[in-house]
Amino acid sequence: MAPIPITIVTGFLGSGKTTLLLNLVPQLRAANPSYGLALLKNEFGDVAIDSQLASSSAVSGVQELLNGCICCNLVGQLSTALEELRANVSPDRIVIETSGSAFPATLAIEVNRLARETGHYSLDGVVSVIDVENWKGYEDTSYTARIQARYTDLIVFNKWENCDNRKFDDCLDRVGDLEVDVAWVKSDRGQVPVDLIFGIDGGLAAALTEEPTINKNSQTYDGHHHNHDHQNEVEVLSITLSGRAGAIVNATKLMALLNSAPKDEVYRIKSVLTTSPMVRSSGEDENATPTTPTHHSNRYILNWAFGRWTFTPLDSEIAEHSSSHQTVLRMTMILARYESGKWKNKLEVGGFLELEDEEKGQLAVTKIS
Repeated sequence: MAPIPITIVTGFLGSGKTTLLLNLVPQLRAANPSYGLALLKNEFGDVAIDSQLASSSAVSGVQELLNGCICCNLVGQLSTALEELRANVSPDRIVIETSGSAFPATLAIEVNRLARETGHYSLDGVVSVIDVENWKGYEDTSYTARIQARYTDLIVFNKWENCDNRKFDDCLDRVGDLEVDVAWVKSDRGQVPVDLIFGIDGGLAAALTEEPTINKNSQTYDGHHHNHDHQNEVEVLSITLSGRAGAIVNATKLMALLNSAPKDEVYRIKSVLTTSPMVRSSGEDENATPTTPTHHSNRYILNWAFGRWTFTPLDSEIAEHSSSHQTVLRMTMILARYESGKWKNKLEVGGFLELEDEEKGQLAVTKIS
């Protein structure tokens, strides 16, 4: 049997990696209805939110590696996760979507090693997604973001539609300062032709067999040792809200949280929750009459990044698997360094996460990294 091609998709927090991948599925199915795309997803926190979104979007199989970095403390689990996908799904391709902190060279080296040892896989290439709108903010504070842009075979510039030409040109210049000759493409609101993402046959990724050194001060890359300090670039809160059977999250207070969270302090909010259909994705008309599709029961996936967010309703079957009678909300908040203490206090005393009908519910906020 031919080796399964693997594509690594990396990019800093909120760059649009999952959206990019989900937009590939209809293209693949249009060309071949039986095409099997499997996803190995590395999440910050302990809630497999993007994986549930992928499962609801006709991705053939999903594996999660949670609460850690796939290029550091979770790298030893990569072999097992890939083998489970290969054995249980038999996909035509596997996509590894990294967390926002992952160093792609380390992951590429490990995939190449497994490919040599097992013969089951081949590394097609590394794709890095850059959020043009917010690149300057995290490029200035995160050397990981710069490394992700450097060790790649293709750069996808995302969210450029929200910017003027000057801002995109500045972003392109800053990437050029990394002194790399990497192919790049602009997405169309999160969509890129599938032939550009798959079939890269990336020379850089395929050639990686030992790891370059990261010098945070000089930004040189010249040895074979990985500095793991990149995991300290963010802090993560794990949040649960519990209540009686049938309880729902207070939509008004939740929307106040989403509208007030500053994007220089809060990078991502991801949640699976039960709430009313009065919730709105950012930019939607708040005065419009809400419609409640018959295939879901007020169970949603919330995905917030840099001041924009979406609520995606879960169909009843997936909602049943993602909920319990007592846990009304499970959320991960990914924050800038030194912000977790302040936001833990805000959530605990600020009334942002409560139940409807004047019930506060049982709220638990825990710092996990």
